[in-house]
Amino acid sequence: MFNNRAEALALALPAAIFAAVVFLVPVILLLSEGFRSADGWTLSAYGDFFSQPLNQTVFLRTLRLGVTVTAVAAVIGYAAAYAIVSLPPGAKGRMIGLVVLPLMISPVARTYAWIVILGRTGIVNQALMAVGLSDEPFRILFTETAVFIGLLQLFLPLMIISLVSALENLPRDTVPAARVLGANWFQVFWKIILPLTREGLVVGGTLVFTGSMTAYITPAILGGSKVLMLETLLYQQVTVANNFVAASVIAFILIVMSFAANILLKRIATARSKT
Repeated sequence: MFNNRAEALALALPAAIFAAVVFLVPVILLLSEGFRSADGWTLSAYGDFFSQPLNQTVFLRTLRLGVTVTAVAAVIGYAAAYAIVSLPPGAKGRMIGLVVLPLMISPVARTYAWIVILGRTGIVNQALMAVGLSDEPFRILFTETAVFIGLLQLFLPLMIISLVSALENLPRDTVPAARVLGANWFQVFWKIILPLTREGLVVGGTLVFTGSMTAYITPAILGGSKVLMLETLLYQQVTVANNFVAASVIAFILIVMSFAANILLKRIATARSKT
């Protein structure tokens, strides 16, 4: 297409400069706020952040919910993806369309729908009282459970799509061959499916974990001020406290955790493939 590599780089250079000016420079300037002080470069802002009990609680809650949502999404995603790839082509296309459909709906609308479902007069509480499991409505909204449900519903399609793509490339005769040789379904999954679809798990896990860590709308609506997460705390630091140093610290923590999750998933997948 191009006579030499220099021509290709020259054509890509304007887009690279635009991306650097519009995206990279503001991010670098924001992140640098957490390392600067009147005395020069320092890590004191990070020490101050983690020295506060509230910030420690919010950090651990965010990490816990991110890991839990990713793990549950992986379990459900593998089951759903394997069922989808086992369908005939026509049915498979329709099922993939149903999985993708929620991604076309605004996260705000999808999150507000959970208020109707999980509220004190919502479908869940009405069903529990109708079958006699409770005499009064449970408090589900503004809890970690509500945030977990909202985040799982929000990002589960990304996991399923990633795993469907990976399972599509799985040789069709591997699972039947393992079953014929006497392997049970757990052994088939652990020794065949998981190692051969590790790339899909890494991609899906990274998308779900990063999304769960950085989503703002769902924790803000379903958790409110009672279930703060790092992203809602970051918003408060900027809009309420006007504390850009703390916001920079939180943003850097979120970025590091996202990259760490990707590296950890790759290492786990690589180690699993060697066993």
